[in-house]
Amino acid sequence: MLTGRPARRQAILYVALVAVSLLMLAFSSSAPLTELRSGVGFAMSPVQNFLRQGAQTAGSLFATIGEIDRLRQVNDDLTQRLNELEAANRGLESVRIQNQQLTELLNVRSGLDYDTVAGEVISRRTTTQERVISIGTGSEAGVTVDDPVVAGGGALVGQVVEVGQGFSRILLISDTEFYVAGLTETSRGIGDVQGQAERPLNMTRIPATDAVNVGESVVTAGIELDEGVRSPYPKGLLIGTVVSVERSPDQLFQTALVQPAAPLERLEYVLVITNYDGGLPDVVPDPSEAPEESASPQPS
Repeated sequence: MLTGRPARRQAILYVALVAVSLLMLAFSSSAPLTELRSGVGFAMSPVQNFLRQGAQTAGSLFATIGEIDRLRQVNDDLTQRLNELEAANRGLESVRIQNQQLTELLNVRSGLDYDTVAGEVISRRTTTQERVISIGTGSEAGVTVDDPVVAGGGALVGQVVEVGQGFSRILLISDTEFYVAGLTETSRGIGDVQGQAERPLNMTRIPATDAVNVGESVVTAGIELDEGVRSPYPKGLLIGTVVSVERSPDQLFQTALVQPAAPLERLEYVLVITNYDGGLPDVVPDPSEAPEESASPQPS
């Protein structure tokens, strides 16, 4: 009896559900249900749009993160390539400068009436007083002490003061121990040019009657000095440019400051003139001063 009641309830519930389903199928296209579905859909549309936008935003966020990583890698690759190109460009610029300097030396060599050898600067010595460079060319190439040294444009660099196998030391014109007779190209005034280390060269004892002007070029005078001593430098080598002029208190002489023409602090290559015959003249033995030959013993 008890077991039959639950069974009947289940049967009645099943029949009721079937009936409701049939009724819903019968009235599914009716206007009230259609409006109900539309209302529920309208009420739920903001939630659906929010969920849809959230999904799109999440997808866009992941896509943006991936794009940032890709752009970062591209930027790193471009930066590395730019650094490589800059390094290559610096190398090409260095080669261009070296070629320019060597070309200038070749032009100087072709315009000189003397034999020359080229040398590359291998060291520098710069103190408050001393200005010396060394080149990798020495006695094996015919360089000797006192040889004049020039740079591009025929600008005077200095003089060889020491020579060895594979090297030469050059006293620069800016050294305080350096002296040369200079000639102003326009006014033709002659004076003594001396180095002053980091300051412009000092050209002294220029006659006050010579109208020396700022901007005027100064070249080596190449004149014969006292007692037949020839100038240690050929005539016409460019020393520099006058940057200021000042008369002495006695008004007999004037002094000029001269900016060296050669880039002394940036020299890489120079030319050494190897066959200029300057300095003391060659000594020619006087026949009258020839030593007497010892008399031969007379036979007894």
